[in-house]
Amino acid sequence: MHVDREGVKIINQTMNVTCLSNICFYILMLLHLKCVCPFSTRTTLLRSSLVNIYSRHFATTSEKHNQEVQQTLTTDGKRYESEQIIKKSRFIGLAKHCTSWDAAQDFVKDIRNEHPKARHVCFAFVAGHNPKTERCSDDGEPTGTAGVPILGAINGEELSDTVCVVVRYFGGIKLGAGGLIRTYGACARQVLREAPKTILIPKSTVNLMTPSSNAGQIYSAVNKIGATVEAENYDAKGNLSVTIVCESEKLDDFMVDITDSTRGDVTFDF
Repeated sequence: MHVDREGVKIINQTMNVTCLSNICFYILMLLHLKCVCPFSTRTTLLRSSLVNIYSRHFATTSEKHNQEVQQTLTTDGKRYESEQIIKKSRFIGLAKHCTSWDAAQDFVKDIRNEHPKARHVCFAFVAGHNPKTERCSDDGEPTGTAGVPILGAINGEELSDTVCVVVRYFGGIKLGAGGLIRTYGACARQVLREAPKTILIPKSTVNLMTPSSNAGQIYSAVNKIGATVEAENYDAKGNLSVTIVCESEKLDDFMVDITDSTRGDVTFDF
């Protein structure tokens, strides 16, 4: 690990007022002890004090981060919509709860069919927890000026299992790269903030392969924990490959159950 100006910048940004106050307190204390403590002793005390301050600060920051609860749009199947007019161009933001890439593509396709005269139909999609899936498209806009800002809006609102589309009807005035980035991001944030939210239960995806003779044990374990099968395939050798999505906290128990029921004749891939 090297320390450079960027590293110093990051440290300065993460330190809060309490941390700075503690550092000042220790420095003043050492100045007070200047006459009674050797230089080496004061240096050692300052170093250990700073290490203690940083350790407590970053431990608190990490704990707060781990306690953050991710959300998604309500899972009732509704879609949410908002609209803005920017320099005569009409921007329509649409968002919906969505858990798979196939479903997200279907949603985007439906929007395209509803707006056949739109110049651009740009979108972003975020789903999953472990691993996390992210997709986005500029749909003809300059690279990075539409899909990425929409994706940033989803992540900025700390949402997952969400697809967001921004439709543009061109009004004749070019916005420039910066204007497009701001506009697409703002339209996405508007519809996402207006839509009702619900707590998202973190889910994980695991791929497994086992002889097809173990199919009964696999699907029994899937039903036992309320997991879902995203894909399945039988190869020429008679092996079954399955992609399974389940609640993250149940994944370890699920894998143990599968390993026991198949007597270890299974491989997992993440």
